[in-house]
Amino acid sequence: MASQPAFVLVRPQMGENIGASARAMWNFGLDRMRVVHPRDGWPNERAVALASGAGRLLDRAGLFDDVPSAIGDCTYVYATTARERGLTKPVVTPERAMIEAREMIARGGRVAVLFGPERAGLENHDIARANAVVSVPVNPEFPSLNLAQCVLLCAYEWRRATVETPQAVMEMARTDFATGAEIAALGDHFEDRLEAAGFFFPEAKAAGMKTNLRNLWSRLPLTRADVQTLHGMMRQMVRWAGRDDRT
Repeated sequence: MASQPAFVLVRPQMGENIGASARAMWNFGLDRMRVVHPRDGWPNERAVALASGAGRLLDRAGLFDDVPSAIGDCTYVYATTARERGLTKPVVTPERAMIEAREMIARGGRVAVLFGPERAGLENHDIARANAVVSVPVNPEFPSLNLAQCVLLCAYEWRRATVETPQAVMEMARTDFATGAEIAALGDHFEDRLEAAGFFFPEAKAAGMKTNLRNLWSRLPLTRADVQTLHGMMRQMVRWAGRDDRT
């Protein structure tokens, strides 16, 4: 727990959901799972089958008889719930909870997140032992989340809080963006060929048409491969036009 929160599955009812939760955790780099009194016993073959490559989490998962023993070494505990419980506690989103967890862990704290059983979620006596509640802003007319879905949401927010990920990247596919000189040469090529084809007509509008064409090239995020393709297209069209003239 030195570098991440423990995810505590409280009285889970189906092995499949335990395995799916393990898979969701490992998708986002979390591997500290604790299981409290699983209904169908432990270890669980169905959990292993659904873990799909994340079986290491199940192998190392802590097994506990009750919530107090599962969180006894923790300095701060979150409880996930989708409905009001009549308890006075801070209520935060998964995003805020994981940001806080990162900060507490960086200061040496030990954080746990409680996830309740599939049928009705955590009981009030479980939530009473937590320092804060995590509530997902779901549709109020259908607030119930599957156990693994809730685990995935929190694991995703942990990843966002701890790993710097650019919001958008450009995959360059073994090429680079074209330089200004390369785009200018492409513009020259098209102007020359279009001029020869009589495209810039009437003469009074030719300058404006050329400016618009240059502006078009400058707006496009062309790569060197794009520029080479457009040069090749123009050369091929000129060759075909010349062949038609001879027939």
